[in-house]
Amino acid sequence: MGLILDQSSKLLVLRFMTLNQSIFLWEGVIHLTYVTNKGAAFSLFHDTPIGLKWISLVVSLGLIGLGIWAKSLHKFEKLGFGLILAGALGNGIDRFIYGYVIDFIELKFIRFPVFNLADIAINLGLFFLFLMLWQSRQEV
Repeated sequence: MGLILDQSSKLLVLRFMTLNQSIFLWEGVIHLTYVTNKGAAFSLFHDTPIGLKWISLVVSLGLIGLGIWAKSLHKFEKLGFGLILAGALGNGIDRFIYGYVIDFIELKFIRFPVFNLADIAINLGLFFLFLMLWQSRQEV
């Protein structure tokens, strides 16, 4: 579901917006701003986009393998790994098709880098995994 939402939202941006166009949803707070990102999060490693698409593929394959062969994962671990997989696939597909990632969600009120739904999925997935790690440490 996360992959479908991510790719659908990016197709809408490609269809109805021009590069660097910004449409406010709530003036000064949240805007839809179409930009491209050849790097990783926050445009890190933007000089090595070829390597990033292969890293996305390896991470995705690793998470698929984990889902297939892991014996007993807690529901939050499954959710966390699933969200990370959806995000890695979403941004990986962009890198393979376009050579860059399509970003469009801009939080103007905190001057945060522009991001997309795949980025949200990855961060939510990490949150659930950290939650499980914290919970397991509390039980020890």
